[in-house]
Formats: sequence, structure tokens, C-alpha cells
Amino acid sequence: MPDNNKSLVYIAAIAYALITGLSFLFTKMALTVANPADILAHRFTAAFIGLLIPILFKWVKLDLDKERIRKVIPLAILYPLLFFGFQTTGLQYATSSEGGILLASSPVFTMILASYFLKEESAMLQKISVIISVLGVIYITLMKGAAFELNNILGIVLLLLSALSMSGYSVLARVLTRDFSSTELSYIMVSISFMVYNAIAITRHFIGGTIDTFLLPFSNINFVISIVYLGILSSLGTSLLTNYILSKIEASRMSVFSNLGTVISIIAGVVFLKEDIYYYHIIGSILIVGGVIGTNYFKKDVCEIEEG
Repeated sequence: MPDNNKSLVYIAAIAYALITGLSFLFTKMALTVANPADILAHRFTAAFIGLLIPILFKWVKLDLDKERIRKVIPLAILYPLLFFGFQTTGLQYATSSEGGILLASSPVFTMILASYFLKEESAMLQKISVIISVLGVIYITLMKGAAFELNNILGIVLLLLSALSMSGYSVLARVLTRDFSSTELSYIMVSISFMVYNAIAITRHFIGGTIDTFLLPFSNINFVISIVYLGILSSLGTSLLTNYILSKIEASRMSVFSNLGTVISIIAGVVFLKEDIYYYHIIGSILIVGGVIGTNYFKKDVCEIEEG
């Protein structure tokens, strides 16, 4: 890969980590005003409008038909549908810091899935590193469970499912980026999420007889700011960035950058939301991040030996 392209990929990856890390903060802010279903509907409405504008003005061109759209549907189900669904609901029961820490387990799942579906081989030291990261996740879960807070355990499980969805997306997107541009993938993914989440939210309001409150949260300026961030940057922006990055580098390498988001989310949660961080958060996050670094370091080592 040329140096210029390599620099662009790393800049995109760092931007992805920054946006992802701060998304937990804005999701928690939005949850103080609206329920998860409404937040998801509004954020993907913002993302859909943000993506539709350049298409209507023909700044970007799409080469899509029914068959090509059908190929991307499984990808859209994993991300954004399941990923953001699990994440937004999970953050009702867990803190922003925990959300960031548990997202760090995503690269571990990515390596396992990539090994099975993409036939990527892993060295013994990589496997040991994976076990270390998984132990970090288990440690945090058990320590939180020691308080017997059922709701918080539910939040942790949902956030882990969110991380698993992201991993499945990373592996599948790595394949699809060979035939689709990042804009084409993002358009289909955002459009499907826009339709599904709005259908869910509006149906819930009709059943509950509260349809008049669907747009009420927009009277809160903090909610508006949160939705603009979550829709334009976190939903649309990360979709474009990840699809671009995965078209250039391996899924396992790209997933490492999500751990920068972990650090950002922890700092944001403590500084802006005044959340508590305990010793087991630190120990668990060190195990997770350390294991992921080991996974990619030893993989790089093996690749260099093979190339030499």
C-alpha cells in the first residue's frame, strides 16, 4: 500500500476511534430525554438525511440494483441494526465507561470469526492473547455481578452482543468491500436502519397512544446536539469510515483501533458524566487491551517472518 494511502487509512481509523469513543457519552445524554427506540429512529433519520443530500445533488454516484442490495442486507442487520440496538439498550443499564471497555472485546471476536470464515491462521501466542482478553471481559462481568444487580448484568450482556455484532460486520464487510464502494455499503446500511427503527418507534407510539410525543424530545437542546452527533458522525460517519478502512486493511488490524475509543469513552464518562470507575474496570480493561495488542503484535511478527 502506498505511503499516502496508508496515512489516509490510519487517519480514518483514528477518526473512527474518536467518534466511537465519544458516542457513548452522547448516547447517555440522549437516554435522559428519550427511550432507546426513539433515539435509534431519530439518529438514523439524521444519518439518512445526511447521506441523501450528496446523492440528490449527484455529488456521489451509486451503482445499485435489487440483487446488489440483497447481498448487503445481512451486513446491515449486523451493523447498524443489531450493533446500535444492543448498544443503545445496553447503555440503559450500564455506564458509558463499561460500554467502552466491553467494546474492546470486539477485536477478539473478530479474530475468531475471521479465522473461521476467512481462514486466517493464528499463532499460539495469538490464542493466548485472545484468552487474556476474554478473561478481562469475564472479570468485569463477575465483579459487577457480585453486587447482584440484575439490570446491570443485562446491560453487560447486551453490550457484549453489540461487540459480537460489530465483529461479524467487520468480517463480512471485508468481503463485500471488494464489490461495493464504501458509499454504496453505507447507503444501504443506513437506509435499512432508517426504515426499520422508525417503523418500530412509530408502531410503539401508535400502540401506546403517544404518537404526539414522538418529536417532543427535540424541544431539548441537549437531545438535538446528541442526535446530530449520533446520526451524522456516529452512525453515518463511522459507517463510511469503517467501510473505507476495511477495503484497505484486514478486519483484525482495523478492529484494534476500537480500543482507542475505549480510552476516550472512559475519560468522557468520568469527566463529563461524573461516572465512577473502579479498580476492576482498570484491571479488566488492561487485560482486554493488553490481550488485543498481543493478538495483533504476534500476528505481525508471524507475517514478517513469513515475508522474510
